[in-house]
Amino acid sequence: MNLILSIMMLAALALLIGAFFLWRRTGEAKRPLLMVLLSVIALVNVAIWTLPDASGESPLAKVEAD
Repeated sequence: MNLILSIMMLAALALLIGAFFLWRRTGEAKRPLLMVLLSVIALVNVAIWTLPDASGESPLAKVEAD
């Protein structure tokens, strides 16, 4: 699971960088904004899995404990 979350973080970073370069090179806004939206969704998913809840445990720790 740690590998998957790491790949998601790298993919989100690559999407942000790619969106910036696409926007600078072509000047269009639709595709870069969609890439930024996808990277935000990936980052939120990583945050959901790694941030602890009210009890102090993250869902990732609960999955790994089982």
